[in-house]
Amino acid sequence: MLSSNSSAPEFDVSEIETLFSAIAPKTNAGKAGAKKPAESKPTKVQLIDLKRAYNVEIMLTKVKMPLPDMMAAVLAMDDTTLDADQVENLIKFCPKKEEMELLKNHIVGDTVGCLTSIFQFFLELMKAPRVESKLRVFLFKIQFNTQVFDFRKSLNIVNSACEEVRHSSKLKEIMKKILYLGNTLNQGTARGAAIGFKLDSLLKLTDTRASTGRMTLMHYLCKVLATKTPDLLDFHKDLINLEAATKIQLKTLAEEMQAIIKGLEKVRQELTASESDGPVSEVFHKTLKEFVGAAESEVTSVTNLYSVAGRHADGLALYFGEDPARYPFEQVTATLLNFVRLFQKAHEENCKEAEQEKKKAQKEAEMENAKGNKQKEVKD
Repeated sequence: MLSSNSSAPEFDVSEIETLFSAIAPKTNAGKAGAKKPAESKPTKVQLIDLKRAYNVEIMLTKVKMPLPDMMAAVLAMDDTTLDADQVENLIKFCPKKEEMELLKNHIVGDTVGCLTSIFQFFLELMKAPRVESKLRVFLFKIQFNTQVFDFRKSLNIVNSACEEVRHSSKLKEIMKKILYLGNTLNQGTARGAAIGFKLDSLLKLTDTRASTGRMTLMHYLCKVLATKTPDLLDFHKDLINLEAATKIQLKTLAEEMQAIIKGLEKVRQELTASESDGPVSEVFHKTLKEFVGAAESEVTSVTNLYSVAGRHADGLALYFGEDPARYPFEQVTATLLNFVRLFQKAHEENCKEAEQEKKKAQKEAEMENAKGNKQKEVKD
């Protein structure tokens, strides 16, 4: 057996490596004169987290257009080519600062063709200064009309609901009758000469029951109204927007108002910045300038409407003698809607009971008639 330290001076190592380089290509990778394999292709540069790369790839399949065309649509703010969802995805996968730096360091000569599609996408976006800001402005523009329309609709519901409640003469008459009913029940007590009542008391009418039967004070109220003033029974028809108003939160309206104002401010900032971008943002700047002109008047209008809605909301609580800070708009509308539903339910139950009593009386009358006829036949 030969020792591992045995030498073989008769072999020239350099000569062996030169002659048999094709057998061991890995050891010859850096040798001068080494022949490149014919089938070798440029290696793609991969400088991004694999999960993020995968998500970007999926997003790009949904865009379905060449990257230059996509970028042209962004800079033209063309919402017929890119919709809100697509722009949101572009924002989500916008290149990060470190990714931009890595990409700049690997762009040398013709290496663009060696980049993955993700980095080619990044490179296309990087052609526009502050591309993420531009994308967010584009998204705001796409959503602006719908956002303002929905916001204005909510404000109009608040204003209409408040006006309907305050101007309903039928509701006012029912309130007077409830006050009279309460004073009658409390006659002889300290509460027997009240000039008003807490709004929550409307919901307690179903808690007070008659000494006999299942009748509540709400049933009695409905019964008296049906007999004496039936025209008041449909007072709920005056309150068309009440139910819709109960689904609106003033806090949410305040947040939406701020979102619109801040969004427009971001647009103004990008408009100013893009002015010095040069030719790349020329169309973008022109389109954005036109949008800002129209958007500012809309925002001014809706801001004024928001102020009116706020005053109406507070005024509704004050109308019922409540403190808006302690009994806010949401609570007032919820209480009124519950009262309407309890009132309608009691009235329906009264009608059903009256119908049953009517049928019972008819049946008894028929039985009496039949009994009388039978007795007459016996006599005959």
